[in-house]
Amino acid sequence: MSRSGQPPGLKKYMDKQLQIKLNANRMVVGTLRGFDKTNIGMVVIRGNSVVTVEALEPVTRMQ
Repeated sequence: MSRSGQPPGLKKYMDKQLQIKLNANRMVVGTLRGFDKTNIGMVVIRGNSVVTVEALEPVTRMQ
């Protein structure tokens, strides 16, 4: 959940190629396969480390 009590608006980024800028001037590029408590056996990035998320391919708007 976000600070507002709403789930993060990450569904529109599922299975999309992303570039994620992290604190300490780090960068990660990859495909979002899940978020929150989904166990995918890959890399987990804590939300408080994320500075920006940029889609590297078109993303449809969720309503």
